[in-house]
Amino acid sequence: MSLQVDAARLTHELQVLATFSAAPAPAVTRVVFTEPDRAARAYVRSLCTAAGLSLREDAVGNLFARWAGEDPSLPAVCTGSHIDAIPNAGMYDGTVGVLGALEAIRALQATGLRPRRSIELLMFTSEEPTRFGIGCLGSRLLSGLTDAGAASRLRDRDGATLDDARQAAGFTGTVADVALPPGQYTAFVELHIEQGPLLEQRGIGLGLVTAIAAPASLRVTIDGEGGHAGAVLMPARRDAFLAGAEIALAVEAAARSTDAIDTVATTGVCHVFPGAVNSVPSRCELEVDVRDIDEGRRDAVLARVETACVDVAARRRVSVTTQVVNADPPARCDAAVVDALTASCVDAGFACEPMISRAYHDALFMSRVAPTGMLFIPCRAGVSHRPDEYAAPEDIARGVHVLALALARLAS
Repeated sequence: MSLQVDAARLTHELQVLATFSAAPAPAVTRVVFTEPDRAARAYVRSLCTAAGLSLREDAVGNLFARWAGEDPSLPAVCTGSHIDAIPNAGMYDGTVGVLGALEAIRALQATGLRPRRSIELLMFTSEEPTRFGIGCLGSRLLSGLTDAGAASRLRDRDGATLDDARQAAGFTGTVADVALPPGQYTAFVELHIEQGPLLEQRGIGLGLVTAIAAPASLRVTIDGEGGHAGAVLMPARRDAFLAGAEIALAVEAAARSTDAIDTVATTGVCHVFPGAVNSVPSRCELEVDVRDIDEGRRDAVLARVETACVDVAARRRVSVTTQVVNADPPARCDAAVVDALTASCVDAGFACEPMISRAYHDALFMSRVAPTGMLFIPCRAGVSHRPDEYAAPEDIARGVHVLALALARLAS
C-alpha cells in the first residue's frame, strides 16, 4: 500500500485546534462544554464532514465519525481519543489521537482502499476530570461501567449538573442510551503521546502498549483538636496535619513495599484547617491516588494505607475516616490488536517497543467493550499537561502511518 501521511496538514490542524482555548497561547485550557470546547468540537466536525465521514453525537457529546466499509453490517473498527484539556495544558494530549486518526483515515482514502469493515473515529467527551471530578466520563458511559443516573447528577464547582451543562451545549438525548450495544466494534485503537520519557530516552519511535494501569482514589479526613499555637503544649496536642503527614508517608511506604516498578502512589491533595500559622490544625483532608497494572497488588496497597490510618489515629488520638472514591480495573491490551500494530510497524519499517501505560486513557474503558490496543509516540522530555508539551511532526506522522496500516489490517 502506497500510504502518504500529510504531516503539514495535520500539524496545521493541531495548531488551529489549540487556538480554541480559555488560556493564552502556548497554554491550552479547554474544559468540557465551555465555549472553547464547543468551538473546538465544531472545528473537528467540519474536518470530518470534509473527509466524507458520516457523523452522529450521543447524549453526552461523544462524537462518532464513520467511514463506511463494504459491509456496514459488520462490527466496525474504532479509533480515537479526546480534545478536552485541563487548565494550562498543552496542545497534543488527546488531540493527536483525534486529528491523527482523521489523517489516518484520509491517508487510507487516498490510496483507493475500500475497507470491508467500517472505520469509525470516536472523539470522547470529558476524558479529563476537570469539570465534574471524574475522568473518562464519555468512555465510562459508553462502556456501561458508570451508572447513567448517577452521572446525570454530577455537579461542577458552580453547582451545574452534567445534565445542565450538556443540555446547554446542545446535547439533549437520554444518558441511559449512551452505553454501546454488545458487538459494536471488533477492535479499538488509541494513538497517544506517551506522557513519559521512556521512548525518547531509548531512541524508539513507537510504543506498543500491552497493559494500562488504573487508579484507585482514596479520600482521607483527619479530625483532631485545634488551639493556639503557643498555648497548647506538645504533650496535649492532637494535631490533624501531623497525623496526615504520617499517613502520606505511609502511602509512599505502602507503594514501595511491593517492590514492583509498576506500583505507584501519590498524596496529591492536602487541605489543612484552619490554615493559620499560629493555630494547631484541627482538620486535615488528603486525597490519595494508587495505580498499578495488577489490581490485586494495587488493592493490597490500599489495604496497607487503611491499616496505617487506624494506627495513626490511635497513636495521635485523632479521628480518621477514609472513603474510596473510585477503583477502576486495570486492562490488558488485546493480543490480536497488539499483533496488528506490531505487523504494521514491521511493514512500515519502524522500530517499536512493548510498554506499559501508567497514565490511564479512554482505551482503559473501551477495553470492556472491544479488543483494545494503544500506540504511543514520544513527547519531548516526557512533559505533558503543561504548555511546553511537544511532539515532533515526524513522530506524529510515524504514529499516524502505523495507525492507518493497523486500521486497514483490522478492517479487512
